[in-house]
Amino acid sequence: MRAVIQDVFGEPQDVLATREIERPEPGAGQVRLRVLLSPIHNHDLWTARGTYGFKPELPAQAGTEAVAVIDALGEGVEGLELGQRVATGGSFGAWAEFVVTPAAGLIPVPDALPDEAAAQLVAMPFSAISLLDSLGLEAGDWLVQNAANGAVGRMVAQLGAARGINVLGLVRRAEGVEELREQGIERVVATDAEDWRDRVAEITGGAPIRVGIESVGGRSAGDVLSLLAEGGELVAFGAMAAPIMEIASGDVIFKQATVRGFWGSKVSAAIGPDDKRRLFGELLQRIGSGELTLPVSAIFPLERVAEASAASLTAGRVGKVLLKP
Repeated sequence: MRAVIQDVFGEPQDVLATREIERPEPGAGQVRLRVLLSPIHNHDLWTARGTYGFKPELPAQAGTEAVAVIDALGEGVEGLELGQRVATGGSFGAWAEFVVTPAAGLIPVPDALPDEAAAQLVAMPFSAISLLDSLGLEAGDWLVQNAANGAVGRMVAQLGAARGINVLGLVRRAEGVEELREQGIERVVATDAEDWRDRVAEITGGAPIRVGIESVGGRSAGDVLSLLAEGGELVAFGAMAAPIMEIASGDVIFKQATVRGFWGSKVSAAIGPDDKRRLFGELLQRIGSGELTLPVSAIFPLERVAEASAASLTAGRVGKVLLKP
């Protein structure tokens, strides 16, 4: 079978390549999936560079999420059927024709959900909704997030609006404001304008902002913290531009602010089955109603993984880049 492999860590477009390897067999409690579509996430690219929280032994396969069809059942697997379409967000090696994964983590996909949406159902949407769920916000509360035009930023804005939460988005260039408006996302401010703080005050009407979601790093983290009300919470979700957050001690001290991290993989593993069903049920409901959209910017064959990785890093891209075996 064909699979994406890397022998060394480095820039994804330089180190990822498609090769022929042996098709895996499922063990007890596992299933083999025939992959239909698999998205390229930032954490997949960070893994290829060797800079993510998970660092595989080399040579290694790549990719983590997919929509797929069950191709073989391992011993003891119940409740799943051959030919059933499922989504998975924790199957390392998903950029391949086939991948073996634990049966317990699979999510049956409703017939009405297209492959393009099902392929990105788990990692980003579930991270977004579990992040939002962890904040303790109520309808009418305000939160601010940078990287508002990123995949998770768009989802937090849409899911927040559906829950009645006021979401203020920060982007680093004026073009991002219009890109989000075209997707129906308002309340966005570009920080490249000198009067961007005045614009924030205009949008919020001076209401206290309880939570800030930080996904960029560098000075942008300090910008988010500076907007929070007393007792506010800064949640570090990513580090798109810089691995160090530059925040003012005065903002932490005098606002009595809290700073904490959010790693979706750890949080997801700690969520109980009832809460997982509730959150996935909400996701499917929001997607079905059109309140949550999961656009696709491009689909590449596995053999063009280097080109696809580069496309995934393109500024201003709207929607996920997917790989199709």
